[in-house]
Amino acid sequence: MGELDNRRPLKSRGSGWARTMAAALAGAGAKPDTISALSVAFAAVGSAMLLWSGAAQGVVRVAALLLAAACIQLRLLCNLLDGMVAVEHGKGSTAGPIWNELPDRFADVMFLASAGYAASYAGATGGIAAGWLASCAALMTAHVRELGRGLGFAADFSGPMAKPHRMAALTLAVAIAAAEPLWGWRGQSLLIGLAVIAAGAFVTLARRTLTLALQLRERS
Repeated sequence: MGELDNRRPLKSRGSGWARTMAAALAGAGAKPDTISALSVAFAAVGSAMLLWSGAAQGVVRVAALLLAAACIQLRLLCNLLDGMVAVEHGKGSTAGPIWNELPDRFADVMFLASAGYAASYAGATGGIAAGWLASCAALMTAHVRELGRGLGFAADFSGPMAKPHRMAALTLAVAIAAAEPLWGWRGQSLLIGLAVIAAGAFVTLARRTLTLALQLRERS
């Protein structure tokens, strides 16, 4: 299967701002693999901000959480633009399939696990477990998708908690966490967000697994 077989269907890919940014990056000589690597850099910074927020207070805590939320979205922006530069502008490399997948797995774990530690450091019981559970669920959904591709089927990007949904839910949880001291919470917003992500990811895992099993049955 080629690179086009493993592209997530995104409406934003057809937007004017995305096409303009991708064209500008391609014109400047940016390599899609470098953009993919940058997504991990944003994940590292965002994770550090989440961890810092767990022990911070007041304005510093709010700033750390808002920066973390921004890094989550910048990670997704890199995920959008690397594929556009590679495919629409013909800049893909032979190692492109590796860069298309591996950085995403690192970024998922970094964001979700660090959110769990942040919740725990802030005072929410069970935060660390929730973060690692969400991380494992995210990895397993991606594994089943790639397993299906390895067996010759089209990539299954179905939800309800595929990567864009996970990151949207985490961004929302982080943003709410920035304001939660107003009603006396410390970390509960992140804990609830991670629980929702984990539950949705396991539903996604079950759905993709069932779809793959049905496809194998039909092919046999």
